[in-house]
Amino acid sequence: MKHKTLFTVVVCLIAATFLAPPIPQDPAYHVMADQRTMFGVPNAFDVLSNVAFLAVGAFGMLETERRLRGRWTRWPYLTFFGGTLLTALGSTWYHLAPDNASVVWDRLPITIAFAALLTAVMAERVSERIARNIFAPLVIGGAISVFYWYATELGGHGDLRPYALLQFGSLVVMLVVLLCYRDVQGGSVFLWCGLACYVAAKLFELADAPIYHALHVVSGHTLKHLAAATGVGAVVLMLRARAHQRRSPADDAEQQPLPHEAMPAPDG
Repeated sequence: MKHKTLFTVVVCLIAATFLAPPIPQDPAYHVMADQRTMFGVPNAFDVLSNVAFLAVGAFGMLETERRLRGRWTRWPYLTFFGGTLLTALGSTWYHLAPDNASVVWDRLPITIAFAALLTAVMAERVSERIARNIFAPLVIGGAISVFYWYATELGGHGDLRPYALLQFGSLVVMLVVLLCYRDVQGGSVFLWCGLACYVAAKLFELADAPIYHALHVVSGHTLKHLAAATGVGAVVLMLRARAHQRRSPADDAEQQPLPHEAMPAPDG
């Protein structure tokens, strides 16, 4: 039943996407509320907040190498955290001069990261065989969706539908998998927190100007970066929590000295 539910959701998402009319990019999307220049950096807070992606992406890659060595899921997690790290670079480039050309390099690693995380979740809860088969197509499809959108924009008839399907469709499918399939790895609370942070990030993005005009310190878009990076950090914590759970009492006992080893033997 749960497989049928998942399959139905995927089919409905694809059908709804391509039955909808093409979605062009709103030019106002590139107009950020906080355009202050600091230390010679334009849009400084939106640019500098990308350091959070750089830090959590690098940390996540190190944790993946440490925790998942020898497991196939190492590859989608490395791709997810690597995509996050590259998002720091792409988003920085975009926010220095926001336009359709530069946002390509912001969206490209984000889409790849979403595809990789969905693959990892599928491998752990649904089927590793299925995950192996969809990993490359999802990542490649995510990249193509971004370039397809940009090509259609250049042609005067922009279409964000495939990009929206890969990003938001991945989120919907992950939610269905979390609700329908048993957690055998542990640490689900961290994944739920990560998804909640992503939802908060999108809400911050939508409230970019109202937040900035209310606080006069930070904008919604800057908070979006910090919330999204926090969500990635939650996935890192999930991997650490799983590694801790896999340590058995016997493993801990092996590290404790035996009673006769704990005390020095008496002379004579």
